[in-house]
Amino acid sequence: MKAIVFFFLLCCCAFTSYAQTTLSKTWVSDQGNGQYKNPVLHADYSDPDAVRVGDYYYMTASSFNCTPGLPVLKSADLVNWQLIGYALPRQIPVEHFNEVRNGEGVWAPAIRYHKGLFYIYYPDPDFGIYVVTAKHAEGPWSAPELVLPGKGIIDPCPLWDDDGKAYLIYGWAASRAQVNSLLTVSPLTADGKKVTGDGRHVFDGHDAHPTLEGPKFYKRNGYYYIFAPAGGVATGWQLVLRSKNIYGPYEEKIVMDQGRSPVNGPHQGAWVETPSGQSWFLHFQDKGVYGRVVHLQPMSWKNNWPVIGADADGDGKGEPVLLYKKPVSKINTTYTPPESDEFNTAQLGLQWQWNANPQITWWAQLPPSGYLRLFALRRPAGSINMWQVPNLLLQKFPAPAFTVTTKLRLVADSNGKQAGLLVMGLDYGYISIRRSGNGYLLSQMLCKDAEKGQAEIKQAEHLINGGWVWLRVQVKEGGDCLFSYSEDGTTFAPLGNVFKAREGKWIGARVGIFCNGPAEARNGGYADFDWFHVEP
Repeated sequence: MKAIVFFFLLCCCAFTSYAQTTLSKTWVSDQGNGQYKNPVLHADYSDPDAVRVGDYYYMTASSFNCTPGLPVLKSADLVNWQLIGYALPRQIPVEHFNEVRNGEGVWAPAIRYHKGLFYIYYPDPDFGIYVVTAKHAEGPWSAPELVLPGKGIIDPCPLWDDDGKAYLIYGWAASRAQVNSLLTVSPLTADGKKVTGDGRHVFDGHDAHPTLEGPKFYKRNGYYYIFAPAGGVATGWQLVLRSKNIYGPYEEKIVMDQGRSPVNGPHQGAWVETPSGQSWFLHFQDKGVYGRVVHLQPMSWKNNWPVIGADADGDGKGEPVLLYKKPVSKINTTYTPPESDEFNTAQLGLQWQWNANPQITWWAQLPPSGYLRLFALRRPAGSINMWQVPNLLLQKFPAPAFTVTTKLRLVADSNGKQAGLLVMGLDYGYISIRRSGNGYLLSQMLCKDAEKGQAEIKQAEHLINGGWVWLRVQVKEGGDCLFSYSEDGTTFAPLGNVFKAREGKWIGARVGIFCNGPAEARNGGYADFDWFHVEP
């Protein structure tokens, strides 16, 4: 066990040492005039939860099979968010997640601060509820501990009551438990590490609030509050329940829905208070190919019920705002999560995630080379396409429209080895360079219904001499992708057809790089990536 804990601490330190120095060129919520625009993060930080400690706010989100998992972000004003690390360098059970498990892994987490410790509770719908802890949000984080084993138990959130007793609320996934729309509360040990008794159902949403899930637990003015979304990810509303008894009965009220706004399904998030006592609410919006992007809403209280967003008619049910005055903050610094990477340090930028638990043999960054070297590993035996390839290095779509360019060279000792620029989802497309005979071919490939095992289809190819090549994908609003290439870094020529990006399994589409070869290829070969630039 000591070796496992040390392993997690070491990995966490490695992931949190990257320094962010640049601002996004594609999406900045802070308008620079005291206002912000929604979403505050136009990226797939789904199922966000947040907590304030002192003058700073800390947020985490679902990460599913993407690794490292459990991103941790920090903000001084709820608008400008800095990605400071990950709480889960590798997913457990390690052997299970060494293989690609699309849509599995880390579902909706909760972050809390109690007696000098940060806690993140996260569900794995196939194994149960885990908790990780840290003295500092930047890490190091502890190895996961299993709080409540079981299948289909999801969306946990703890509450430490005034008398020191602790409780855990959670929901159910019908795909594993054969039932959903139920909220259940179990007692916890005082340290929050183990459930100590049988759970009690406290609310059933089957009749009026189908797909009830994602509960967050709070206490205010003698009331226990459960903030829980219902009605479906893309079409639902924000429900709030309250009771004087932790086990109910609970009153119910819808406190936010889409209304006349363009923000569909506004729900599942976090209530936070500023140091001066103002209330705000972070939540997501499902934007299809872009995933679940993060919005910030003003929040007030009326008759001990929260009102979220703009409530023009005063009925206590708000709707999302698109432009609003920023929360008051002592610290005024503009931040965005990183996007571009020069590959000039010994570590990957925090924006990068792998498709499965990473292995040290997949890549190398050897300063002062200034390159990221990806090794041309064989694709898994029996794989028809990229869906089950673990060593894809990917990041979230950062904005409605953007352009990615990367510079690379492929060194391959046999035919079939390739490296390229990839837009990944249930459908995917890429442009790659591969060894063919005595030369190199640039190809554009598309794959429809990758999850269903469909094969890639070649759209176009072009013979080049090898050496350095520049690859580019322009992503237009709505997800249309146009691939192009250059042999001099200045003049780009389109290759292939427009590809319509599509979301992944419970996540948005992702963009990134890869290097691999056929399952039957011999060992050897690599690609050096000089940089990866994300621009308008």
